[in-house]
Amino acid sequence: MGDPQGNLCTDAGVGDLVTEKCLVASKGPARRVQLACSGQYCAFPLDGNALCVWNTDDPSYQPLTLRGHHEPITAVAFGNAVSPLLVCSASRDYVIMWTLDECRQKALQGLTPRGVVMGTLLGKVLCLRLSPDDRAVAVCAGKKIFMLDTESQSTRAELEGHRGAVTAAEFCLWQTHLIISVSEDRSFKKRVFPKVWDHHMGSLIYNSSVLTASPLLSLLIDAESRQLVTGCANGQLWIFSLVEGHHYRCVTRVDLKKKSESFFRRVESRLCSLPEEGQRVCTDGLEKGEEVEASLPVLGLGPCDLSLVLPAECGCLPSENTTCLWIGSSAGLFIFNLANFELEAVLHYKDFRSSSIQVAGSCAVMSKVGGEKAVCLLTSLCGCKIALLEIYAAALVRSQRGHNAGRDLSVLPRAHVLSTSPLYFRPAEENRTQPAPQRQSAMRSTIKDQPLVFHSKVRSSGYASTPHITLFSPKTNTRSSGDRSLPRRDCHRGKEYPLESSPPTKVHKQRVIAHGPVAVSCVQYSGDGRWLACGLANHLSLVFRADLTGTPAVFSGHDGAVSTVCWSHDGRWLLSTSRDGTLRLWSLRGAELALCVGKDVFSKPARSAQFYYIDTFILLSSGPELQLLKYHVATCRDGIQRYKQKSRCKGVFRLPTTGMTEITSLSAVNDFYSYLVLTAGRNRTLEVFDLNAGCSAATIIEAHSRPVHQICQNKGSSFMTQQHQFYNLFATTATGDGIKLWDLRTLRCERCFEGHPNHGYPCGIAFSPCGRYVASGAEDRHVYMYDVGSSTFSHRLAGHTDTVTGVAFSPSAPQPGSCARPRVMEVGTHLLSPCSAALEAPWTLGHGLASGDTGCRRHRCDGLVMSSTTEPRPSTEALTWLIPR
Repeated sequence: MGDPQGNLCTDAGVGDLVTEKCLVASKGPARRVQLACSGQYCAFPLDGNALCVWNTDDPSYQPLTLRGHHEPITAVAFGNAVSPLLVCSASRDYVIMWTLDECRQKALQGLTPRGVVMGTLLGKVLCLRLSPDDRAVAVCAGKKIFMLDTESQSTRAELEGHRGAVTAAEFCLWQTHLIISVSEDRSFKKRVFPKVWDHHMGSLIYNSSVLTASPLLSLLIDAESRQLVTGCANGQLWIFSLVEGHHYRCVTRVDLKKKSESFFRRVESRLCSLPEEGQRVCTDGLEKGEEVEASLPVLGLGPCDLSLVLPAECGCLPSENTTCLWIGSSAGLFIFNLANFELEAVLHYKDFRSSSIQVAGSCAVMSKVGGEKAVCLLTSLCGCKIALLEIYAAALVRSQRGHNAGRDLSVLPRAHVLSTSPLYFRPAEENRTQPAPQRQSAMRSTIKDQPLVFHSKVRSSGYASTPHITLFSPKTNTRSSGDRSLPRRDCHRGKEYPLESSPPTKVHKQRVIAHGPVAVSCVQYSGDGRWLACGLANHLSLVFRADLTGTPAVFSGHDGAVSTVCWSHDGRWLLSTSRDGTLRLWSLRGAELALCVGKDVFSKPARSAQFYYIDTFILLSSGPELQLLKYHVATCRDGIQRYKQKSRCKGVFRLPTTGMTEITSLSAVNDFYSYLVLTAGRNRTLEVFDLNAGCSAATIIEAHSRPVHQICQNKGSSFMTQQHQFYNLFATTATGDGIKLWDLRTLRCERCFEGHPNHGYPCGIAFSPCGRYVASGAEDRHVYMYDVGSSTFSHRLAGHTDTVTGVAFSPSAPQPGSCARPRVMEVGTHLLSPCSAALEAPWTLGHGLASGDTGCRRHRCDGLVMSSTTEPRPSTEALTWLIPR
């Protein structure tokens, strides 16, 4: 055995992070074998049939060599108990269990350590795994899994069913009777079949479909997030949910090569924004890291504790946001976050010049207690070298993260409005009397300096004797029913929003809003939760009562499909934008047009708009510019005078995006004063603007793989109060790239939600008022509910017959709604979701939701059946009600 080498690398940024503690040259190659690492020891085959155990805390300590095999050792595994610590080794001839303390004592006494033979002539063993209580060991030999009893040295069961060699197996930590295995079938293609077994009964519980054409090489079960992670030879990770009731659903698939390339681009952009002194950390590593291998086979997976490095700064997010894992590949090591499915750090072996192994054939990695350091055991692919590396994991992650990114950003303002800010109020200038028209000025000049004469009597002009004739009485209310005008907002008193309410699960109401293929493009509840506005593709906007009763108010005037609708903070005004390029402001009372802003104000059509700064401004996007409009709405109600356009607006501030990229979505808080505005660009970039300073505050590149079509902030509700950390959360969604949850203070993706199909049509998202759930539309005619503490959906709401395009939560009661592409809108107990042209009632048992779709559909809820159709009906409304029990 060679002497341990502890030479530190002098490379900039990498040499201080990695230390090669030991190096040994074996007489035979040890590639493609299972290595083992524990908290204090690591074990590997030496000279073919010998087992070598190193002490990772003190590598200078004399290594322990255990002999007993006659064939080359192909798999090694440690037990889970600390005392006594067991280590198991397997070859074609024997499976031997060693008690490490006893072997150490015998070696010190000059005796030959002996192990216990568990099995003989089982075949080529590719994987060993001990049960959580160390009472059983799973031996993956050929197409079988042998369950051996460590106490009686007998075979408990033989698990058969695989059609190829079993490559990996893992015990479920919270259900110890379950074991999950993967194999490869080489009869036609290299196909992978994950299976779930009950090894106590010896029965197969679950058999998945074919995942990939490459064999799976590694397997890991994370008990904290209850997820199964498996890696294959083509560099892909497959993640499954093991939560009860999820039926082993696939959460996501990750391409390690693409993630690595994207990670280096983001890190490089962060380093370029730092001073030159701070760029020394990883510059050399980045230059070489760009030469990514053609494939990155996942050779090993191990838990990684970064709780001290990635603290859960946001009080609303659970601690599993720091759950990470080590990925060992032939080209390098990766730290992968299981919450946001992003890489936290990348280390290529080539960047470590003093490393004796540049391309690995086998890999095992394990974090030490505390998570500050990790040990990695490598064997060379084209040689006989075995090396032990010590990695400073905490320093590696910190060196590749943004330094204090977003530390000064907060949705809640931390300073007063600057006098130079576009948000600064100037009451004296705004209230200044407007100059009189020229004709009035001339008239006043004729009577200027003339004496005043007071008469005791004034002769009538004759109009008093003329009978009053009403010339015309304009019809200002377009609603056909005799409903009285919409009541005032202050007359409505809502109860406090229940914080611990459960998400909706059933539909109890449905409303057909059009007889024909008319899509519902957007929905939004008013701030008091009493009204529901929806924009249609037939140029109309409708306002319903929240319970979908009565006749809706119709807002007509756009010449294109309505793209967005937005309520004012006081609930008196409705803002809408359309594909005709205009922005219209409507009065809720009487459904009248109060203001129309056209192409004469915008250089390019307004894509999205909203009220901002508690209705002080109108915030909108026009091409690559963010514009701020100051508006005044005339409330005159005097006969003919109401038809004269006295409402006006003017642009007070405009700010271009970085790179002059087109804005695809924007979001800002209007319920309270906030200086920050979030925008998404066509180049997949997120940009944060500080309107108090009047400049761009931060930029996030490559936020998604495709352009973001919606930004949704956690704005809460006036019916409940959240912790101040909650308001810094926002979600983004892009077609084909799921939903990402971000924190403004760190400018990091904290969690990724995947599972809803969204590949070609932009589907909307919404936060629940309590901030615990995120709802999303989908192309499979369902609404998906995500808990912010989990990466996979908790509920899937059925009922639509077309793509669900938008969702909205009621701010006053736990019910959501949704809308779909053809014609129906649904409202649940608190969520609304529209499809292409329908409005449906919320789902019950939790947050309220509304939705819409097309065609005929049937619903069953508590024994009652609800159906809707697009055929004409006797009444002017197509209604279907389902009263829940």
